[in-house]
Order: sequence, then C-alpha cells, then structure tokens
Amino acid sequence: MAQLDRLLSVMVSQRASALRLDESQLAELDIAGSPRPVTKTPLTGPQVLALVREVAPAEAAAALDAGEGADFPYLSDDGAFFVRMQRDGERWRASVVLDDQTERVRQRVASQYKANDVPGYDTGTPSQARPAIAAPAAHPTPLANGAIAAAPVGQTANEKSASITGFAGSVQAKAKLDGLLRMMVEKGSSDLHLRCGEPPIIRLHGEMMRTEGAVLEPAGVEAMIRSIMPERNRIEYVDSNDTDYAYELGGVARFRANALKDRNGPAAVFRQIPATVVSVEQMGITQEVQKLCQLNKGLVLVTGPTGSGKSTTLCALIDLVNRSRSDHVLTIEDPIEFVHPSKKCVITQRQVGVHTGSFKSALRAALREDPDIILVGELRDLETVAIAIETAETGHLVFGTLHTTTAAGTVDRIIDQFPADRQAQIRVMLAESLKGVISQTLCKKIGGGRVAAREILLTIPAVSNLIREGKTFQIPTVMQTSKRLGMVTLNDALLELVDGKLIEPSEGFGKAVDKTSFVASLKSRGIDTAFAEDKDPAAKSAAPAAPAKR
Repeated sequence: MAQLDRLLSVMVSQRASALRLDESQLAELDIAGSPRPVTKTPLTGPQVLALVREVAPAEAAAALDAGEGADFPYLSDDGAFFVRMQRDGERWRASVVLDDQTERVRQRVASQYKANDVPGYDTGTPSQARPAIAAPAAHPTPLANGAIAAAPVGQTANEKSASITGFAGSVQAKAKLDGLLRMMVEKGSSDLHLRCGEPPIIRLHGEMMRTEGAVLEPAGVEAMIRSIMPERNRIEYVDSNDTDYAYELGGVARFRANALKDRNGPAAVFRQIPATVVSVEQMGITQEVQKLCQLNKGLVLVTGPTGSGKSTTLCALIDLVNRSRSDHVLTIEDPIEFVHPSKKCVITQRQVGVHTGSFKSALRAALREDPDIILVGELRDLETVAIAIETAETGHLVFGTLHTTTAAGTVDRIIDQFPADRQAQIRVMLAESLKGVISQTLCKKIGGGRVAAREILLTIPAVSNLIREGKTFQIPTVMQTSKRLGMVTLNDALLELVDGKLIEPSEGFGKAVDKTSFVASLKSRGIDTAFAEDKDPAAKSAAPAAPAKR
C-alpha cells in the first residue's frame, strides 16, 4: 500500500475536497474551505517528493526526478484523484483533489488506457484498480491556488479544457463591452454593473442608475465577460464562479473587474481607475500627510470602507515618492490598478496570482528584492499584517490598506487579529512602527460629484504610549488636542466640508461616527439639525428640552 493512500483514505473519510502537501508545512485537508492538519510535524521536501513519486507513472516520475512539476490521474481503492506536483521556488508543493464522480472518472480513464493499449491497468471493480498507469492525453486544469480541478458532473476533462481555451469570446462582444466602458467614463461614473435581466447599470456620484440600453441576456453577458478575461482568470472563473482582474482600454482608462455568477446567471462589475495618476496637490492632501512619504521606515495605513478612494489616495502618495525620492518602490496588488512609470524612483509592480502566489508570499520575498518602500494593496490576514509590521521595523517604509472607518478603530483591528498571548508583543511593535493612519470616506458634494473627508492620526509619543498600554480609546482625545500637529478627527473633517459649502449637513451627519458630538457642533454654528433629531435618538435626547407651555 502506497504511503499516499493512507492520507487519501483520511481525506475520503473526512469528506475533504483536497489534500495539500507543502514542504515545511503540515499536511492539510481542505474541509468546507477550512484547512485541517493531518500530520503532527511539517513535511520535508524529500518526504513530499517520495509520497508523490511512489504513485506517479513513469513519465511523471521522470519529470519529478529532473526537478520539474507533473500532474497525473491516480486511482486508488478509495477513488479517483488528480495529483499535481510543482516547485514554488526551492520548495515542493503537491495538491490532490478527489473527483466525486469516481466511477465516471474511473471508467473514462480506463477507456482511455484501453484505447491506447496501456498495460498494467485493470478495468474491473474499484478494489481491482491499480495506480500503475500513464498520464492521459488531457491533463486536468490547475486552479489558481495550485490545486487540480476535477471535471464537473457530466463533463470530461477534455470538454472542460475546451471550455477554458475557448473562452476568448467574440470580437462583437468585446466591442460592445468597450462601448459600455466608454459610456461609463464619459458620464463620469465610478462603476459599471452588468446583470442578466437588467439594462447596464452605472454608479454615478454614489447612486445606482439604470441606463437606457436593452435588457442583457445571459449569453450576451457571458460573451462580454469572456472577451477580455486573461487565461489565468478563465480557469479560476470556471472553477470558482468568480474572479478579479484588471482591463485597460487604450486612451480611456483602466478598470478593476470582478466576474461572478448569481442566481440569474453571469454578472460583472467594472470599477474605473483613472488613466492618469492623481497628484497629492490635486487631491488636497495635507502637508503633514505628505511628510509621511519622506520617512525612511515605518507603517502608514490608508483605511476606509470599500469604494472610499483608498487606492486613489495611495496612488497619490506613491506618485509623490516617485517624484521626490530616488529609491526602489515595490507594490503588491490584486489586481494592479494604477500604473506608475518610473520617474526618480525605480517602480516594481507585482500582481497577486500572476506574479506571486499571495500577499504574504510576496511580502516575504520582498526583503530579498532590495526595496526601500513597499505598498501592500490589502492587509488581508494575520500573517500578512505580522510580516508588514516586522518589515516596517527592519528599516522599510510600508504602505497598506484596511477596511476600517476610524484611526483608533484601525489600531484595535490590527491588534485584535492576533491571539491573546501575542497581543502584548504586537502592541509594542505597532507602537514603534506605526507612523500614521489616514481614514477616509466619500461624501456627496453639493451640485454633484464626491469629496473625501479624511481623519488623520499621526503617531507622536503620546499616541505610541496609548497603543503600548492598550488605551486606544483615548486616541481621539489626543487627536483633538493635537490639531496644530496636523491631526484631524472625522467630525472635524466633515464640519470643514460643511463650512466650505461642499456637502450638506445631513450628508455629514450620515457619515459621522460620533453623531451626538457632530449635531452639537452643527447647532453651535446655528445650523438647523431637525433632520438629525428625527433620525438619531441619542442626538434627540442630548438636545435641550423645549420649555413647557403654561
């Protein structure tokens, strides 16, 4: 009995969808999307190689012996599997996926071998099956995460491969999509939505608006989505029913795209990325924030909800670095949005899934790539956050983003990601490395358009002490008393927009976190706050009671 068969038996009994064997990691099962270790000690490279080579057919074994990757079908007493072995730098990685249509696959593979007169394969019952087989002509499709996709129900591996390679779409579909994207840019909208049973929909100044176009049919939406999708994303879309990628329409703009499937069929969302890089001067970013770009080391975070303009703000900061310093700037994004031509700096832009496997793997490798400044498009998980903080401590300037609404909340969010026994250490590290937080939200302007309200936290000794001592709830007070240093609370940023007649008081109230204080500030300015008192019980109770009639 092959050693791999023991792990496959556990995989089948636990109803796992995949088995992953990564060098220097524990062997893991993927159960309902969650990893579950099945070994007590990490695997070595020779162990991973031995597990896979033992069951590999001659051709695949020769490739493995040569240090190359290989993929092949494997039939054991527990079912039919697809195995993929590959090198990730100097490390071996293997994935094994169970085809839940075991008998269908078994018969299909058996017929292929019989047709090719391959010896050593018994087409009898599952217990008679033997793994000593050669790879079939049609190889299974690799997933973005390195696993092998099993063919869907009723679809052979050849059919599936054809559905992916035939994913280019028609010239007419691409022309139609390009026309919709041009219309979107001309109208000044931020997003284009394609949905089955609906006309094209755009988001204009934050509001969803249906265009006058014809209702979209599933085949038409699918053709438009497929017409511009890169090969890697075609595979991912077939396997997981959603994927992210970027698309550039020459002379118009770049777009961040997400293709998906919902209950009505295929759908897509395209976010406009301006073709030209926006400068800090155009965005009205304060001098205090601009000075963060001159630091030699530390962590600078730009935060806010989805669609709040974080990417645009980061773009402006990186452009300032590019114009004012002579350094190496490395960006890690998913996907690459703004394209930065090298000016005084050398710019290296890497896309997750295309140029690197993940944010954390790219961030680990970054230290060997001689960067001075690193941009991490999204601090998605605990390990990425930890590496970013460590990188900031080791003499690099690191920019990153988080989906938090306030500066103080950002600090809590980072610390709370870590286990309780590590939080004290992370507080100390964050107190030393964090240099600034820009939390922003977009507000509707009077007369159309949108404007950003930015809360700014700059790390001074008082703030560092509060982070170190776990008293982050006192950070807003320090921000209030440190306005002369360039700190701004969200309420003050919103009030400044109200005072400048850029937004309505009701819009500022809707975006404010501390609504009671915001209402009080509006009243002190003589602004009618009836809209707030009707909506906010806390503000209403804080208002002075009307004198009783006699």
